[in-house]
Amino acid sequence: MVGLVAFAGSGALAAVRARLDVFGVIVLGLTTALGGGVIRDILLGIHPPTTLRTWPYLAVCAVTALAVFLFHPQVARLRRAVLLADALGLGVFVTSGTTTALNAGAPVYAACLIGMTTGIGGGAVRDLLLREIPLVLRKEIYAVAALAGAVLVGVGHALRLPSGPVIVIAATVVVAVRVVAIWRKWNAPVAKGPDLD
Repeated sequence: MVGLVAFAGSGALAAVRARLDVFGVIVLGLTTALGGGVIRDILLGIHPPTTLRTWPYLAVCAVTALAVFLFHPQVARLRRAVLLADALGLGVFVTSGTTTALNAGAPVYAACLIGMTTGIGGGAVRDLLLREIPLVLRKEIYAVAALAGAVLVGVGHALRLPSGPVIVIAATVVVAVRVVAIWRKWNAPVAKGPDLD
């Protein structure tokens, strides 16, 4: 639920900044929070997607988005708390997505990609709806952190290590990489050259 609230809040805040109406804010909050899980379930052949069959997920995301719409100046001032909650949500979503894929019988490499997609999918869809290049592909080592966490879960599964500690360690790594990347303003390298500057 922490992850859902964080992702719904970030999606709703982006919608408020884009001057969408209240319906658009709620839709973008839902999309950001639930999009990755929906993509995961579609890739795994789980129909209808889990998040669309569990009404509390929808309710929490919609209420969060509405709260951001009503109190967006106050929420915007809590930038650090929102970023930390977003990092926690990413760690939880990536590890749970990878584990779900492994439990559904996906090969380890596919489970890692599905886990990464679970974490970053909602944010990517949010940015596409706002006609922006997805933030997760260009800022602060977001997708790389997600992939690292997914790979740790996959390696732990391949080595038959206890899943509980592996998931906790992997989620911690994702959160730590995200927090340090934000703090140090780290970004993955981009191509440079006379035609690209």
